[in-house]
Amino acid sequence: MKASRRTFLISSIGVASSLALSRQAFADAPKVAESDPTAQALGYKEDASKVDKAKFAKYAPGQDCGNCSFYQGKASDPYAPCPMFAGKQVAAKGWCSAYNKKA
Repeated sequence: MKASRRTFLISSIGVASSLALSRQAFADAPKVAESDPTAQALGYKEDASKVDKAKFAKYAPGQDCGNCSFYQGKASDPYAPCPMFAGKQVAAKGWCSAYNKKA
């Protein structure tokens, strides 16, 4: 019984440290530049209030990355990963045409 408890504790510590390291890796990921080809294709703006509403009629005030279903951080995180921009972070206050309101 003690061996299984010890194994569980050692495994738990390993998982916790792996999660902490992966969170740090995301924090160190580069931020998406508006000049990035994918960003340009999706109309990404780091500040949603600067979206060209004539070009992106889908945009509505109040939509931003922080409340998008693709945003992989907490709404309070200033930047977080987004699967639309593999390996890069987007601004919580940003927007792109892939916006999908978080449920």
